[in-house]
Amino acid sequence: MASPSDVHAPSYVPPAVPRPRDPGPAGGPDPGSDLPRIVPRRHTGRLLTAAAALLVLAMAVHSVVRNPAFQWEVVGRHFTTAAVLDGLLLTLWLTAVVMVLGFLLGIPLAVMRLSANPVLRALSWGYVWIFRSTPLLVQLLFWFNIGALYPTLGLGIPFGPEFVTVRTVNLLGPTLTAVIGLTLHEAAYAAEVVRGGVLSVDAGQTEAAQALGIGRRRTLRRIVIPQAMRSIVPTAGNMLIGTLKGTSIVSVLAVHDLLYSVQLVYNQTYQVIPLLMVATLWYVAVTTVLSAGQFYVERHYARGSARALPPTPVQRLRARLVVVRARLARATARRG
Repeated sequence: MASPSDVHAPSYVPPAVPRPRDPGPAGGPDPGSDLPRIVPRRHTGRLLTAAAALLVLAMAVHSVVRNPAFQWEVVGRHFTTAAVLDGLLLTLWLTAVVMVLGFLLGIPLAVMRLSANPVLRALSWGYVWIFRSTPLLVQLLFWFNIGALYPTLGLGIPFGPEFVTVRTVNLLGPTLTAVIGLTLHEAAYAAEVVRGGVLSVDAGQTEAAQALGIGRRRTLRRIVIPQAMRSIVPTAGNMLIGTLKGTSIVSVLAVHDLLYSVQLVYNQTYQVIPLLMVATLWYVAVTTVLSAGQFYVERHYARGSARALPPTPVQRLRARLVVVRARLARATARRG
């Protein structure tokens, strides 16, 4: 009978597995380990280009801030005056009304363009062709002088007697003329924006909905339009910003928008540059707000097409702060 002392240990002994070391500060390697430290590649050309761009920017900002011809004290004094704020409100109102009416007219035009009816397609194409081929200033001047072609406008039986007539001069004032001209102009572009968004949706989506027995209206409302909005929103946002700036052209019709209100002031004070800077700063401020809103609307409609939504500016700032804190912690650990 064998005793326990006669039992020999196996000849093969597996090697000991080293225990993982505790990672260093900020997720870096352990300072006591033998592993080489990974050093990121230095982009010298990129740093020099960024430094040169920042230098040019600093020179431009310095020339604007320190140039006495801008008269910044005059800009600050007129920035929130009643005349300027009234013109700003009219500009915002005109932009909102034109965009809403433009898309209300542009959507039926887009539907007509996509219709199988050749007459409707031809009428929609002709409308878009005419209003996109004519400069906006020419259209506004044409509508402003429409009384020369039609002195009176009437309501009655077609090719028959008229029951109500009104003089065109008394009906169409400068503001109403601006609304009509801008709306008809924007409707042509809105029709193309909506048509392009609908055409961007794959035809297989509609075919799949028809195979499932979904009606055409529900297919359009629940399947086509949500996917088309991803293409419509960016272009519509650009149209909105363009319309905001394009409303300044109505100053030729003596409409008291932001630019015309500023012109009335500097025609009296002869301080042209400071008052133009007032209008410029207001346009930049409003455009910045609209651009931020456009970003969040685009992010909302990107939920079904992207695996991860693009980070917001606040999220980008937080991520940058985390990286900076990690670098500071790593530098502190090295010094210690």
